Amino acid sequence: MGKLVLVRHGQSQWNLENRFTGWVDVPITPLGEQEARRAGRELKGVAFDLAFVSGLKRAQQTLQIILEETGQTALPVKTDKALNERHYGDLQGLDKAETAKKYGDAQVHIWRRSFDVKPPNGESLKDTADRTLPYFKQHILPAAVSSKN
Repeated sequence: MGKLVLVRHGQSQWNLENRFTGWVDVPITPLGEQEARRAGRELKGVAFDLAFVSGLKRAQQTLQIILEETGQTALPVKTDKALNERHYGDLQGLDKAETAKKYGDAQVHIWRRSFDVKPPNGESLKDTADRTLPYFKQHILPAAVSSKN
């Protein structure tokens, strides 16, 4: 059995601005670059066979920096939007604090943390799992089981 290493993208511009990001394709910040470099240094001893990444540039930037830090820039990379983070629908781009003032903390908490409640025109956590798990089972799990890192 291979190793499965999961890494979240470094801080994005909208993380910094406290905005709902979802599928909006914003880049990582200088701090996000530092975070990715630190992750790469921590992973330096791991010889990867392939990498999977979402279709979002912040995840791709993070992966590229990690591969640079580990000296594995020739690694095969499979990119797929099935791995994108949750789609926040109409909340995308909105300031989180202003959204809480407008709709109430309780409603925003329900949208963000309930398993099966969607934000307006967005995905619930269940929808996100229903989108990502088939890709995981079809592509990532077989690679890990066949001793790929």
